[in-house]
Amino acid sequence: MTQNAVGVEFTQRLTENPTSAEERAAVLANPGFGDYFTDHTAIVDWSIDAEGKGGWHDARIEPYGPIALDPAAAVLHYGQEIFEGLKAYRHADGSIWTFRPEANAHRINRSAQRLALPELPPEVFVESLRQLVSVDKDWVPGGDGEALYLRPFMIATEAFLGVRPAREVSYRVIASPAGNYFGGELKPVSIWLSEHYARAGHGGTGEAKCGGNYAASLAAQLEAEANGCKQVLFLDPTNDNAVEELGGMNIFFVFTDGRLVTPALNGNILHGVTRDSVLQLAQDRGLAVEERKITIDEWRESLADGTLSEVFACGTAAVITPIGELKTASGSLVSPAHGSDSVAMAIREQLLGIQTGTVEDLHGWLTRLA
Repeated sequence: MTQNAVGVEFTQRLTENPTSAEERAAVLANPGFGDYFTDHTAIVDWSIDAEGKGGWHDARIEPYGPIALDPAAAVLHYGQEIFEGLKAYRHADGSIWTFRPEANAHRINRSAQRLALPELPPEVFVESLRQLVSVDKDWVPGGDGEALYLRPFMIATEAFLGVRPAREVSYRVIASPAGNYFGGELKPVSIWLSEHYARAGHGGTGEAKCGGNYAASLAAQLEAEANGCKQVLFLDPTNDNAVEELGGMNIFFVFTDGRLVTPALNGNILHGVTRDSVLQLAQDRGLAVEERKITIDEWRESLADGTLSEVFACGTAAVITPIGELKTASGSLVSPAHGSDSVAMAIREQLLGIQTGTVEDLHGWLTRLA
């Protein structure tokens, strides 16, 4: 049993068949994204009785493997599920750090509130990452742009078919070595404008990080891929076709007068940790940051009059990716070429430098895991 500074006790039952050093090295030579998984998982269970008595218990590290679920488990029928995404980075001295885990802990609890799941103490969230990475630290790659992607998630496991919040829940963390999200050299991507689907509705689950939001985006994603695009952009058709976000990334616009504009958080848009970090770093650089409504018409008009200089997307997996073209059923909006001195690339390099320990962390964003 491992006792830590915050008083959360994790037991450890390590795998009897760990991945060999040779097999692991082969994976880390070309990790891809989400294709391979480490040897262990972190788990904390939650349960209450009919009177609401109970809570979190049985924190542990176990071998990675299938989850046994009753066919009547609430997650399978009512989608009571949330998740997070963050990364662990290997620094030059071999130590392993993660980036703003407290923000992810806050966001998973915001999601939990919306999906009627229990809130997880932030110190337990961070400790679960530390416990998993400490036993699977050899899986953290050290190549340029590489990291160990951490996927905390929470599912309702109680077996019942009544429509109410589950009284049994499992919180887990799995980890996957990750390379560049879009693969190879960073190049501007083409995205597709969804004009038939909406990602979220007002009063819905748009700002919660839950699987249903992503499932609802897949039909539009298939449409995007059929049109040669890697991502899809969603609008709010009830609000002058205001730009909201991509299927899994927030979006930014850079104007020639030094303004950085991103859609305001309105209940439909995910509170991106990378988004928030980009806003802070942009302010540090003296850019005028605006969180506000921006419509597809403004995008089109600002391209036409030359006042829009860059468009880019950001998220945990891809960090920052320039957008070269927005394809629509009626034509394309082509962004100006991104140079190496672009705002997007400058902030990307600074952000990656902070995460990997080569640039000073002035905001105290890093937390050591191992």
